[in-house]
Amino acid sequence: MKLTRSISQSWLIVLSTLFLMVFTNITFFKGVLGVYPFNFENSAFLISVFILFSAITAIVIALFSYRYTIKPFLITIFLVSSFAAYFMDTYASVIDETMIDNILQTNLKESIDLFSIKQVLYVLFMGVLPAVVIFKTPITEPGFAKASISRIKLLGILTLLIVSILWLFSNYYFSFFREHRSLRYYVNPVYYMLSITKYATRSYRHPDMPLEKIALDAKISPSDSHRELIIFVIGETARADHFSLNGYSKKTNPLLEKEDIINFTNVTSCGTSTAHSVPCMFSIYTHDNYNKSKAKNTENVLDILKKVGVNVLWLDNNSSSKGVADRIPHVDYRTSDNNPLCDNECRDEGMLANIQNYIDTHPTGDIFIALHQMGNHGPAYYKRYPKEFEKFTPVCETNQFESCTKEEISNAYDNAILYTDYFLSKVIALLKKNNSGFEAAMFYASDHGESLGEKGLYLHGLPFVMAPDSQKHVPFILWFSDSFHADDIDMSLLKTKADKKISHDNIFHTILGLLEVETNVYNKDLDITNRFTGTVDPK
Repeated sequence: MKLTRSISQSWLIVLSTLFLMVFTNITFFKGVLGVYPFNFENSAFLISVFILFSAITAIVIALFSYRYTIKPFLITIFLVSSFAAYFMDTYASVIDETMIDNILQTNLKESIDLFSIKQVLYVLFMGVLPAVVIFKTPITEPGFAKASISRIKLLGILTLLIVSILWLFSNYYFSFFREHRSLRYYVNPVYYMLSITKYATRSYRHPDMPLEKIALDAKISPSDSHRELIIFVIGETARADHFSLNGYSKKTNPLLEKEDIINFTNVTSCGTSTAHSVPCMFSIYTHDNYNKSKAKNTENVLDILKKVGVNVLWLDNNSSSKGVADRIPHVDYRTSDNNPLCDNECRDEGMLANIQNYIDTHPTGDIFIALHQMGNHGPAYYKRYPKEFEKFTPVCETNQFESCTKEEISNAYDNAILYTDYFLSKVIALLKKNNSGFEAAMFYASDHGESLGEKGLYLHGLPFVMAPDSQKHVPFILWFSDSFHADDIDMSLLKTKADKKISHDNIFHTILGLLEVETNVYNKDLDITNRFTGTVDPK
């Protein structure tokens, strides 16, 4: 099909904007209607919202659309906006800087888990179809002067519309922008364009720098006469309120409930995504002053451990360590080449296969092993556990949540928690075997939580300020061998801290404390165990 009737750039911008606003902003307008129900009193304001954000979108598009750029730019916008609309409409996801970082770090396997027929339909109807029409539509090509005048007129009319609307409905918009700021996260494509710009600007302003070394004074405490063996399990997408240890009605932790663990019940994650939380967990920076660039260019706690002679190993059954293990030995367990327990996917338990051999072949020095789980990575929760762990039924066996009930989604998610319970019990069993030669301990913390349909939200990754507790309240567990009990950690005192508010901020200093590393960056007030007095001068 070849279209013969040409159209001006201004009209193409206006028509493209209207299509985007009508078809790719369903979640945004649902949110607006949730706050301002459609009735006679609100009707004029609601119409103004459509006009206002259409005008803003048209201005943004116009700024990038010229004779040689308009078609490539609009085609790109439609294709990207169709994907954005799918994730916003399906999971209520927000395409912000953190989500862009997640997208850039997503591997093929994770992408396949997100694939669905519904996604294809979104991309075809909202992306490919309008892109083809734009590609085939002839555009009038007036001279430079005439084109400039036309563009100035368009921008002038749009600006006048924006100013007039804000003035006429000032009382509404004062409340709208002050009390319902989170709605702007769903304006498609303006918000993701802003996020891409901010992400690119941040990357340009903070390029890779020489690695900043920290804890140059670090050393193992001279009073440490025992070898430590610490296994730190980094959980994936586990929310605290689905652990029966925390009062959940389903028995998702039958094995851990039999162990002498310390279960911390009031723990907040550093972020709501793996790409943010995992580097933050091991970073010297706290939630309040963490950012990706600083963490990437600064040594983390694993670097400190390696510096003082601890045998450090990272085993990964997830996408990657997100840069945390770049300077230490690490092994990928997402392949059957390394993982002996692979069926439809490689299982977390497979990471335990060679640990005893690693321990036996390192006869000196402390040992710290990090295990990065696949855990409850969604939306295909039903893939995250072997079939024998399907205790809670019926389950959702698709990534298209609209095809499942909330109970089915929750059951699949809870079965994955049940498998994590089993996995952690196997870690504890391995440590018990090494009790005679080490002060052994297991440390478990999930990177972030998950939304399972509450208030229409699914998955995770919402901006921290607007994310519900289900995405931030995470499980956090410690287990100590008898040898640790006999040493200088006051277990009864530690158990009294189990309900106190802590966060991922405590992990860096707790690891240093467990391995008795003395350094000026250690802060005993952030060490949960606080088992010895190191040099304290927190930075």
